[in-house]
Amino acid sequence: MSASPERVEIQLGERSYPILIGTDLLGDPGHFDAAPSAATALIVTNTTVAPLYGEALRRTLAGRFAAVHLLELPDGETHKDWPTLNLIFDALLRHGCDRKTVLFALGGGVVGDMTGFAAASYMRGVPFVQVPTTLLAQVDSSVGGKTAINHPLGKNMIGAFYQPRLVLCDLATLATLPPRELSAGLAEIIKYGPIYDMAFFDWIEANVDALVAREPAALAHAVRRSCEIKAAVVGQDERETGLRAILNFGHTFGHAIEAGMGYGRWLHGEAVGCGMVMAAHLSQRLGGVDVAFVRRLSALVERAGLPVTAPALGAERYIELMRIDKKSEAGEIRFVVIDKPGSAVMRSAPDALVREVLAQCCAD
Repeated sequence: MSASPERVEIQLGERSYPILIGTDLLGDPGHFDAAPSAATALIVTNTTVAPLYGEALRRTLAGRFAAVHLLELPDGETHKDWPTLNLIFDALLRHGCDRKTVLFALGGGVVGDMTGFAAASYMRGVPFVQVPTTLLAQVDSSVGGKTAINHPLGKNMIGAFYQPRLVLCDLATLATLPPRELSAGLAEIIKYGPIYDMAFFDWIEANVDALVAREPAALAHAVRRSCEIKAAVVGQDERETGLRAILNFGHTFGHAIEAGMGYGRWLHGEAVGCGMVMAAHLSQRLGGVDVAFVRRLSALVERAGLPVTAPALGAERYIELMRIDKKSEAGEIRFVVIDKPGSAVMRSAPDALVREVLAQCCAD
């Protein structure tokens, strides 16, 4: 029996659900009590995670469901697309799954996003549970109900808001995470400081080496505080009509990097880390922060093992890609910028100013 996990609540009325955070949670059926009951479950995972945790989760769920099926998808951002999404629908139909079937997303952000989108779509909606195994998924993508696949012209452009019934963050799964993936997750943790909680930013600065070294107490605090902040924001603005947009700090630049480089060349967290540096430079030009703050954020991103120099796609290509971003309105690019440390807003910026940032931040 694992120790009692910490619990963070997402307050969304009848769609509220818990986030459980702890170590060695996957093997304890009691931690899945918040999941709906049904005859059938489908675990959706990938070829990397399945050998590590697939059978363990299947055994845990065997007492709750008459049949537990497991589907392995190809791994990587390049497979976050329609053909791979259809593999989930194929499995659901092949196994005769009904509208009470529960999907379990076991993996990182790609698996979570696609499983959630499949759950939102199959028979017009079946329940699903997030079991994130990467740091990035535990602190960000598994929480809040954003589900999507990529389009060649833009990241996460096809999707739905659809909340899980439970998020279970087993910190033990982070032990098998490659160092590059761990750093990618740190980007989404760092994000919460400039946009919402500078005391947390101070803590990250003091503990980034411990996080990189995977010290359990540091990771537990970082995951819990990140989930608390995201829960607070999502609870006020589930469908990103206002406040929730601040969670996209660094993402407008970052998504352009991912699409422009080709999905999978840079990890999502790497692009976001670099995108935060670029957004900080833009914030400084707009008068929200000073140069010292930009240097401070850049130094922390670099200490986390993330790139701080953007790839040279060309200014016009960046601007073209950013105009397709979901936050754009009537062709006008809108950015999340820091209006003061610990507070962010969404606003547009003149193309000339954006070109200055690109000239400063991109590789020669």
